[in-house]
Amino acid sequence: MSEETAGIHTLADARKILASQSFSVLIGARLVEYESGRAVLEIPLRPELLQQFGFAHGGVLAYAADNALTFAAGTALGPSIVTTGMTLDYLRPASGALLRAVATVVSVSRKQALCRCEIYVVADDTIEKLCAAAQGSARVIESNR
Repeated sequence: MSEETAGIHTLADARKILASQSFSVLIGARLVEYESGRAVLEIPLRPELLQQFGFAHGGVLAYAADNALTFAAGTALGPSIVTTGMTLDYLRPASGALLRAVATVVSVSRKQALCRCEIYVVADDTIEKLCAAAQGSARVIESNR
């Protein structure tokens, strides 16, 4: 593996990658943990991210799972990766102040990682409730140079 795709990068490096994603900035996502085999992404819930019943929109939960899974995979594979697939189960409506997506690496090979993610909704009183669970994989992007 090249130095670019091997090893674990810092939280600061991972935050720079997140900040370079316009959609992530629009959503208001922030990476709060990035360590070997684990990444935690948070999204403050504001009215624009809710559906008609006042719950976090399913697309916001899907985004959280996708990015958290891929950042967790990045701790093992490096930054040049993309999501290759994901399944997501919505377990309960997400109503609260914050979404917290906690992703961990389950299995990793030289070019691919399988990860799991639990998404919690955090109420104003800091009580967390599991609202969705996902599993997905990410793969190293081959350079065309």
